[in-house]
Amino acid sequence: MHRMGFTDGLNWPMIFLMSVMIYSCQTKDEDVIKASRKEELPVETGKDVEIVYSDSFLLKAILKAPLMERYAGNDPRLVMPKGVHLRFFNKDKQVTSSLTANWAIRRENEKIMEAKDDVVVVNEKHETLNTEHLIWDERTKKIRTEAFAKITTADEIIFGEGLEANEDFSWYRILKVKGSISVKK
Repeated sequence: MHRMGFTDGLNWPMIFLMSVMIYSCQTKDEDVIKASRKEELPVETGKDVEIVYSDSFLLKAILKAPLMERYAGNDPRLVMPKGVHLRFFNKDKQVTSSLTANWAIRRENEKIMEAKDDVVVVNEKHETLNTEHLIWDERTKKIRTEAFAKITTADEIIFGEGLEANEDFSWYRILKVKGSISVKK
């Protein structure tokens, strides 16, 4: 006499195949959900944007960007993927310095703007800073970089690694001077 067990008559290859299909479908759904969580879209996008920064009704800076994307959430920020032009003003509304870069981001919570790719800062003495990465801290009113920096003045070119300066670039210091070249007129 043959006793019939639970596993008798089951098609094991079919059960295995169905298990794999169910698992793979679940994995794909989970992957789609994870991927959609990672992608964050801007809540606002603007073209040819101009932002005016002031303090106690005094003009401090004007920021212009051909494209600006604003992101909200835990990390609110303004992204300027096509470049930025920023001008700083004194109390008499005269431009004291300017900054241009091919890409920038302003982190709203930290009050920090980061500029990358062909960053150029010019002060009112026409001294020019060239670097590939610069951070402007609005709270401390300082700019800094750890990247290569080149400063061109009327009579010399100084280059090195890292820089600290005030936001209008009237005072600056290269951290690791690599060299300088005198410019004869």
